[in-house]
Amino acid sequence: MSEVPGYRVWAVPGIPEVRAGDDLVKLLAGAVTGEGLPGLADGDVLLVTSKIVSKAEGRIVRAGDREAAIDAETVRVVARRGPLRIVENRLGLVMAAAGVDASNTAAGTILLLPEDPDASARALRDGLREALGVDVGVIVTDTFGRPWRNGLTDVAIGAAGVRVLDDLRGGTDAHGNPLSATVVATADELAAAGDLVKGKVAGLPVAVVRGLPHVVGEDGDRAPGARALVRSAGDDMFRLGTSEAVREAVTLRRTVREFTGEPVDGAAVRRAVAAAVTAPAPHHTTPWRFVLLESEEARVRLLDAMREAWIADLRGDGFGEESIAKRVRRGDVLRNAPYLVVPCLVMDGSHTYPDARRNASEREMFVVAAGAAVQNFLVALAGERLGSAWISSTMFCRDVVREVLELPEGWDPMGAVAVGHAAAAPRERPVRVADAFIAVR
Repeated sequence: MSEVPGYRVWAVPGIPEVRAGDDLVKLLAGAVTGEGLPGLADGDVLLVTSKIVSKAEGRIVRAGDREAAIDAETVRVVARRGPLRIVENRLGLVMAAAGVDASNTAAGTILLLPEDPDASARALRDGLREALGVDVGVIVTDTFGRPWRNGLTDVAIGAAGVRVLDDLRGGTDAHGNPLSATVVATADELAAAGDLVKGKVAGLPVAVVRGLPHVVGEDGDRAPGARALVRSAGDDMFRLGTSEAVREAVTLRRTVREFTGEPVDGAAVRRAVAAAVTAPAPHHTTPWRFVLLESEEARVRLLDAMREAWIADLRGDGFGEESIAKRVRRGDVLRNAPYLVVPCLVMDGSHTYPDARRNASEREMFVVAAGAAVQNFLVALAGERLGSAWISSTMFCRDVVREVLELPEGWDPMGAVAVGHAAAAPRERPVRVADAFIAVR
């Protein structure tokens, strides 16, 4: 009969109140070898609550400084509801209040997370190897809430000597099906197992897992630590809360003038159009149309005709051939893009007045609505991780655009939007202070 897989986990009693400057290795070594305990053996995993690591490292501040401490630990606000902030802290962890915690610490004080939990785990592992002669894995744990799930659980925020991720991709399951996306968060599973015996209020900050030696050892030595568990921004599909997502998308909307050759997903553009047509408009109208130039033939035909019209206009204005060539080259951002969109204004539903001034104001209302729709469109493209540039050139040769694209007479092109994948990260945007653009009466 084959051996049934299993492991054992137990909490370690006898750890005194930890204070700043304490030798945590000495405290742990004494506790794990206490009377009646199995001690430590090669292949064990030691699970250490981050609070005692923080205390030993002196990561203690006055409770009155809590908000300032959260601000100092915060890299990015992910979501906010009243006083509660979910943030990304400087360790890359997304959690409430940046991990600043008032529990299990002396009255009037709060704890910050360890400065470098992976380094803390390495120091504990090395110290225990020297003190006890054992090769163990060490995980520094903290308590997290989780999106879409009620309740808290412990996860790994620091690790040493442990294979934090078990990549099963390329293998097969019990039925022979290929595994293409299975990467197991082993360190988080170990942390949660330890929390079952440590508890939150029992005063047992350390646990030991025995019976899983395959997660400890040489591979663990080469592992990058718990930092590898943090999903990168590019892979994070749920990076922001609702209001923060809107602000982030607006911030991400940048004019992109150089694109890669990667094709654009037409479905993503259509989703952006769906966002565009939610813009406000006068008289309950829908004064927008979006012409999608998905074929290279259509784009080249339009841009060639526009260039000829532009050159003719510049010559008529008296520009020399060298100056004309420079100006035409500056307009090549549309030609370099793999996808073009021509937003058009239509005046369907507009009112006609006997007063020319009111008619002019009526058109202005519709033009503003068209601009709002294009802004929605550009922001939605940024949300799809597509770069864009809104270029006004089609407005200067509307007749040419209508003829080439076979548009109805009443469709007024409002520029053209180049769409594609940005060839490089955008440069830092200069900070604009909102007060410079505000007048209060």
